[in-house]
Amino acid sequence: MPATAAFTAVAARRTFGTQHQAASTPSLPASPVPPASPSANPPDKGKRDWPPQVRSYVQRSFADGNILPDVDRHEMEIKLKQVISHSVEAGTLAIVDWDNLPLPQIMIQDERRRPPNSQFPSISPIQNGHSNLTNESKSNKRKSAEFASSDDPGSRSLPWRQSDGQDHFESRVSYPDKRPRNGAGPDGGFSKSNQAPEARKKRFQAAPSAASPTRPWRITTSHDAEPTEPKGPIVGRCQDLEKKYFRLTSAPNPDTVRPLHVLEKTLDHLKKKWRRENKYPYICDQFKSLRQDLTVQRIKTSFTVDAYEIHARIALEEGDLSEYNQCQTQLRALYAQNLGGHPYEFLAYRILYFLHTSNRTDMNDVLADLTPTEKRHPAVKHALDARSALALGNYHRFFQLYLDTPNMGAYLMDMFVGRERLSALSAICRAYKPDVRLRFVTEELGFDSDEDCARFICEHGAPHLLDERDDGVHLLTGKGPGFFDSALKAASARPGVKAPV
Repeated sequence: MPATAAFTAVAARRTFGTQHQAASTPSLPASPVPPASPSANPPDKGKRDWPPQVRSYVQRSFADGNILPDVDRHEMEIKLKQVISHSVEAGTLAIVDWDNLPLPQIMIQDERRRPPNSQFPSISPIQNGHSNLTNESKSNKRKSAEFASSDDPGSRSLPWRQSDGQDHFESRVSYPDKRPRNGAGPDGGFSKSNQAPEARKKRFQAAPSAASPTRPWRITTSHDAEPTEPKGPIVGRCQDLEKKYFRLTSAPNPDTVRPLHVLEKTLDHLKKKWRRENKYPYICDQFKSLRQDLTVQRIKTSFTVDAYEIHARIALEEGDLSEYNQCQTQLRALYAQNLGGHPYEFLAYRILYFLHTSNRTDMNDVLADLTPTEKRHPAVKHALDARSALALGNYHRFFQLYLDTPNMGAYLMDMFVGRERLSALSAICRAYKPDVRLRFVTEELGFDSDEDCARFICEHGAPHLLDERDDGVHLLTGKGPGFFDSALKAASARPGVKAPV
C-alpha cells in the first residue's frame, strides 16, 4: 500500500504579481468577515415605531413644569437626541428605564456643575448596566491576536498595562476609561496607584449637605480649616486714659483696648486738655485712638455720638476737613439709629460743606431728603438761605447770613467766603462806575474794617485799584471787572480737602 503524503504539494511562486493566488485551507472563507458587534448595523433611517416609554420620556422633557429657565430649548433638544441615538446604537432602547432616567435638562445642569477635570462622564441611558457590551466590543477591535485567545474578557489587557511585579508606567498614569483594573499588587496587597482612584471615587460619592454643598476642591482637613471668627465683640481690659493711635494690622488685643467706663473718663480728660493746651495734633491722635476702641468693641450708644461730635467740632475749628468728613460719615449712620446727639446741627454743616465744595449732586440729594421739621430748624434754615442766596447771586443777603451764622457754621463758611467776595467784587465793578467808596465795599462784603477790605484786595494783586482821596479811599471799579473775573476763575476751581495737620 503506497504511503500517503502528509502534506499538499504547492508550486513555488516565481513572480511578485497578483494574478496567481496562493492556495489556502478550504475551511477558511474566501473573504474576511468583520467581527460581530451590536453597533455594526447602521440604524434604520426610515420611520420607527418608538416604544411608549420613549414617547412618554420625550413628552415629559418638553412639559411646562419641567422646563428650566437656565437651559436653552435648542440645547435641550440636542441633548435629547444624543440620549436616544446612543440608546438606539447600543441596542438598549427597550432595556433602559425611561421612567426613572433623568431628563435632558437635568443632565445639562449636572454637566455644568461638574468640575472641569472631572473623570466621571455625564448620565447616559446605557450606563445602567449595559455599557460593558459596547465598550468591550470596541476595545476588542484594538487588541492583537496574541491576546485574543483568552476566554475571560476581564483578564485581557493591553501589553503596556501588564505588570511584572515592578512599578512601571502604569503607576504614573491615570486612565480616563472606566474599565476595571486589578487592584492587587505583586505581594497580594493594593498598590498606591490603585488606591488613589478608589479614594477619589469615595470622595466624589460623599453626600453633600443641603446647607453647603461639598465640592472636591473645597474639601478641608483639620490642618487647613479656616479659623472661626469670634462670636461676639471683644471687651477691653486696658486702664490707660491716654493711648497713641496705631492702625490695626491684625485682630485687636483686649489688653490694649480700653473698656467703655475708661473711655468715658478719657473723653472728659481730652476735653479739659484741649481747653488748657489747645494742641490739635495730640488731641486728634487721642480722639482717633478713642474712636478705634469704640469701633473694635462695637459700642454704639449716645456716648459714641458725643465722642464723634466733639472730634468733628474740633476738626472744624482747626480746618481739618479730612477728620471732619470721617466723623460726619459715622454720625450719619449713628443718627439713623436714633441714639441722640445734634443731627440738625450737623445737617446744616453738611449743607454748608457742599457749598464749599460746589457739589451740586450731593446737595440735590440732601435737599430731596429734607423733611418739613428739618427745614424749620434754625441752623438748617440758615444753611438753606445761604444756598438760595448764592444760587440767586444775591451777595448782599449772603454776607448778612455770613455775619449771623449759628453754631460753628462760620468755620465752614470761612473756607469759601473769599471766593464769594471775588464774585461780589466783580458784580460791584460792573454796577458802580467809575468808582465806589471802600467803606461801602467793607459793609457789603462783611469785612470787619476797611483795613481788612483793603488787605483782601491787595492780596489778590489789585492795589492799583485803590485810590486814596480827601474823603477816604475809593475803589476804581471801572478798571476792575476783567481783573476780578480772572481772580474768580482761579478761585472757583473745585477745592480739595485740606490734609490733616
